[in-house]
Amino acid sequence: MSTPGRIRSVFWNDDERRLRTPWRLVAAAVVFAVVLTVFLSVAARVTVEAGADEEFFLEFWGLASLLGVSAVGFVFALWIVARYVDRRRPSDYGLRVDGRWWKDLGFGLALGAVLPTLIFVVGVAAGWYDVTGFAVSDGSFVAAFVGIVVVFVLVGVYEEVLFRGWLLTNLGEGLRGYGEGVAVGGAVAVSSVLFGVLHLGNPGATVASAAVITLAGVLLAVSYVLTGELGVAVGFHVTWNLFKGSVYGFEVSGLDIPVTVVETEAVGPEAATGGGFGPEGGVLGGAAVVVGTVAVVWWARRHGETVVDEKVTTPDLRTSASETQ
Repeated sequence: MSTPGRIRSVFWNDDERRLRTPWRLVAAAVVFAVVLTVFLSVAARVTVEAGADEEFFLEFWGLASLLGVSAVGFVFALWIVARYVDRRRPSDYGLRVDGRWWKDLGFGLALGAVLPTLIFVVGVAAGWYDVTGFAVSDGSFVAAFVGIVVVFVLVGVYEEVLFRGWLLTNLGEGLRGYGEGVAVGGAVAVSSVLFGVLHLGNPGATVASAAVITLAGVLLAVSYVLTGELGVAVGFHVTWNLFKGSVYGFEVSGLDIPVTVVETEAVGPEAATGGGFGPEGGVLGGAAVVVGTVAVVWWARRHGETVVDEKVTTPDLRTSASETQ
């Protein structure tokens, strides 16, 4: 192979007709950053012109409004990345929605509700949480609760498609030359650690909270690699946040949620409760995540899914023929 050909092969995979994994990740990150910056800049300008001040964007509902805009921008950016960078369909990121996908979603929703309930029951029984109020909200409780449900649905879908559907899949494909075990293990580890590290920017974050969120990333990743779909992961992510923040009144990754069915105050040891970061910063949250991981493996085995789904490491790429069909 000539020198120019060798240089080209470092960047380009001729067999797959696309950039190699490291360069795909860089290119996709640029696309995500540019598109989201444009969408958020326009949204912030429009909001300010409508009368909002800078403090609004530091409050929960200001952040929620920006989240909604970023979700729209993310969908657009994902379509660009899927078609022109990864050369695949967006549905290939764990979003082939069928009957089984909805069953997985239901299990994820149930699991995400049960685990915070266990945290609440154990914490109250141990005297680590005090119940201080009920149906707390700024303004109409029903309207605020509906709004928070929408927020957590957006967060659940957004983060799962990004970290598990897109990132983990690309990492798994890029590492498959080292064997399936290394590919899957490496993809799960890297995507989960990054998931935990990025939450270090949240209020009250600690090394312990990053470790627990990394473990949560493993739970979510395991559900994806065993089923090949994001049904369980999306469902769990939505209700895990919703029940912690707006049913039992815990902080959600350091964020104080302005509407909750039960208002609680952490009065026990911070190592157990997570203090101002919420259960994900303490032993209760870590134990719940471990239990959840076991439950996810049980669910997969119950449906005969005891090995890694091949879609995680083997790309189903667009070809010239398929693109014209």
